[in-house]
Amino acid sequence: MILEVKFLRCKPDQVPTGVGKKVAIIGAGTAGLGAAGLLRCKGYQVTVYDMLPEPGGMLIFGIHVYRIPKPPVREGVKELMDAGVEFVLNTKINANVSYGIMDKIISPKQSVDLEDIIKEHDATLIATGTWESNKMKVKGEDLPWVFPSMEFIVATHLAKFGYRPWDIVPNLSGRLLVIGGGYTAEDAAYIPMTYDEFKNKMKKVVLSYRRSKKEAPMGVMEMNNLEAAGIEIWELTVPTEFREENGKRIVKIIRNQLVHAPGEKRPKPVPIPGSEFETEFDFASKAVGERPTAPLTNNCCGITLTDWGTIVTDKNLMTTRKGVFAAGDVVHGPSQLGPALKSGMDAANAIIKYLSSI
Repeated sequence: MILEVKFLRCKPDQVPTGVGKKVAIIGAGTAGLGAAGLLRCKGYQVTVYDMLPEPGGMLIFGIHVYRIPKPPVREGVKELMDAGVEFVLNTKINANVSYGIMDKIISPKQSVDLEDIIKEHDATLIATGTWESNKMKVKGEDLPWVFPSMEFIVATHLAKFGYRPWDIVPNLSGRLLVIGGGYTAEDAAYIPMTYDEFKNKMKKVVLSYRRSKKEAPMGVMEMNNLEAAGIEIWELTVPTEFREENGKRIVKIIRNQLVHAPGEKRPKPVPIPGSEFETEFDFASKAVGERPTAPLTNNCCGITLTDWGTIVTDKNLMTTRKGVFAAGDVVHGPSQLGPALKSGMDAANAIIKYLSSI
């Protein structure tokens, strides 16, 4: 159980005065808040922009309340505010950049141009994470009862915390299939079984994972915890089609076998010919990874993206635009909280070094 979350690296009354230089941080998640806490303690004026209605990013909106209790996160954010960090919320950077259905779910109230932010600050840090779900690229995955897990989790917490109406959340009931083996899949399965808004309406929750428990990113212990909570684990399975037939919602699933290839860390799941079977579910939730959500298109504002959408940086986490840095999952892809926080702190130290030289 997390009892304390600290982002500020000094006491609020110990912030130096008279420094004068301004830093913008885009993204109020783990990396952005960690960077804000260090930069503010050096006396810089820090403004944090975020499209959500409350700071915290995934810590608040993307993780089950049992795994990350929200009060300690909110206390950590309050300490930043008490130290003088300014937050500009409900604000999307570059309105022309699409995050798919996440745009509709979050519905930011305003937008700001990235170039304007860069010009108004002495340094800018982009830490916008990975908020858009990957597609499975199988037939029928765009049916209305098949939905991306991360977007479901965020929508649920926006509604649960009173920021958005419940009609943005799938009205789950009956039988739910969750596809994936990571932490997003864990929460996508666990939330319907434990949150009051869903648990009395669910008949069955099944998690389908293409490898075995011991290869799952969430780990064997978490897999076992899901089973203890009443969730069925279907190892070595993957859906290949979703369809509707005679008023029924059908999922076609194939069984896998694991093949060990030289040089690969994990065995590869290979479909077993002729092992397909079909079963009925009322809803299906896809947790097959998230992709980076940089607030820009490639080469916008002089900032280069990789083919995968991450932001290109040098060893000091500076982008291809001088004075603009990037950190967290938008640089290295989806990760756990520790690496994201470290990346934000590393970027803050790089910004401190940069600002001391100009």
